[in-house]
Amino acid sequence: MLTFLGRGSAFADEHNSSFFIDNGNLILIDCPMSSFEKLNDMNMTLFDHIYILVTHTHGDHISGIGMLVDLLQFSVKTPVTVIAPSKEVEGDLFYLLSRIEGCNNAWYELISADELEAEWFVCPIATTHTDELSGKCFGYCLNVEGNRVVYTGDTNTLLPYEKYISDGSYLYTEVSAYKSPVHLYCVDIQEKIKEYFSRGVHVFLMHMDDEKRIGDVLKETGAEFAPLINGGTTVGDTTRILDGIFEITDSLYKDMCMNNSADHNMLFNYLTGLGKTIVDADRASFWKWDKRKGEIWTMSATGIDKIVIPDNTGLVGKALRLKKTVITNDPYSDPDFNKEIDIKTGYKTKSVLVLPVADINGNFIGALQLINKNDPQGFDDEADPKKLSLAALVCGIALESETFLEDSHHDKLTGLKNRMGFYYDFGKRFKDYIIPEAGKTMSLFICDIDKFKRVNDTYGHNAGDDVLAFTSHLIESFCGENDGVYRWGGEEFVMVMRDATLEDAVKKAEEIRVKLMESDIDADGTTIRCTLSFGCALFDPKKSIEENISKADEKLYTAKETGRNRVCWE
Repeated sequence: MLTFLGRGSAFADEHNSSFFIDNGNLILIDCPMSSFEKLNDMNMTLFDHIYILVTHTHGDHISGIGMLVDLLQFSVKTPVTVIAPSKEVEGDLFYLLSRIEGCNNAWYELISADELEAEWFVCPIATTHTDELSGKCFGYCLNVEGNRVVYTGDTNTLLPYEKYISDGSYLYTEVSAYKSPVHLYCVDIQEKIKEYFSRGVHVFLMHMDDEKRIGDVLKETGAEFAPLINGGTTVGDTTRILDGIFEITDSLYKDMCMNNSADHNMLFNYLTGLGKTIVDADRASFWKWDKRKGEIWTMSATGIDKIVIPDNTGLVGKALRLKKTVITNDPYSDPDFNKEIDIKTGYKTKSVLVLPVADINGNFIGALQLINKNDPQGFDDEADPKKLSLAALVCGIALESETFLEDSHHDKLTGLKNRMGFYYDFGKRFKDYIIPEAGKTMSLFICDIDKFKRVNDTYGHNAGDDVLAFTSHLIESFCGENDGVYRWGGEEFVMVMRDATLEDAVKKAEEIRVKLMESDIDADGTTIRCTLSFGCALFDPKKSIEENISKADEKLYTAKETGRNRVCWE
């Protein structure tokens, strides 16, 4: 959604400004000087076009536009369009840019919102702010990644935005810690934000003058602070870095002694932060090599969301492929560097270090990646890998333990999770669905390959294994993000479906039944066909997991007894 270059009000160090990326275009909402300084540090050649939406003409919202126009004209030549919310504001902006800033009219395009034709743009929203800007202050309604986004700009009321705020939409609203006639007072909008949140509206707070007080007042409303772009950390002296290392390791020791969690996520988070601190980098991530799926993905990362990519791509893939540390202080010139993430987020990668990690047998299983060392020279080929070696070693040991745990949850033949993995997921993925008070819906089915013993007796056990593998992969292909599929034992499989009704489960089971019935299976060189019988049930959180499985199993027995190759349910 929107990422913020700053979320402060007029007298903050960083003024309010945000952006998003759409089809290679960078769309800015306002551009104060503090945001220009960050944009100047980004790789603007990544963008085909830059659009600047202006909410109003106060200096803490537009003072960097002229500098950005100059930068684009004299360096990267990326075209820029400045969009005024109205014709009147367009006239003010023309005067500002051409007379005060001295920008040549040929260096940029200035249009009003009613001239803009873009899929991401819906409309400007007139609002009230200061008396001096009467009729000249606006917010916007946008379409970002297929989602309705309402952006208030500076305002003293939410009324003009009400008709645009739909259930499930995104609201970015200004808020002040102090009562005044020109801004929204945090105390006054508490109940309104609660109402929005109850409707599924994602509420983000921006243009803040005192984040601590605002956070305290609105902490129970469901609102969040607008997400800031990670623009780098301050370079500290040796003592400061060491203090940071000691603080992380002390916290890690204390938390590990009290950790009741069955996974290693906390450890990976600490070690990733430790690596970032040791070499004074801007970002760090720890990657797992999932050889089963041919993917590498972030188990822990600072400054970014989880990323999943093929294991033959990117600098992490390169380090694992070459089985050695990879360092580049000019990543955009490296053909293995994946710049898609930078294009999507607007982040500028200047230097990268990837240290592959191995298990006790020397098999590489993951990698520690550091990005943007806070040194103009970038990463040092010898010193930085040496500093990171201990953190990488511990990461390797922890990941090996995690891999053993993961392997114990999977069936070797089919690759599906086994019964142990099933119960593990009920303690993690499905835990909210087994609490009656949560009021969440979940369904499941258990299925069985009909007359499977006859397959083994007629064609041999190798053929039986082929049938099991084929059937499991077919069932898994119907498994959505909210679902989990498991080999329950022998020729039985279970699928658990979150946020699915009994009718949803029956429909999916029927689709799988028909698909398998019509499929030719290569069973040890012989083409055969098989069928499945299903028992479906709505999960009852008031009953145990075993009781719910038993309920579905009873319906599976009914399917078997009434002719097989059918779906039965409650």
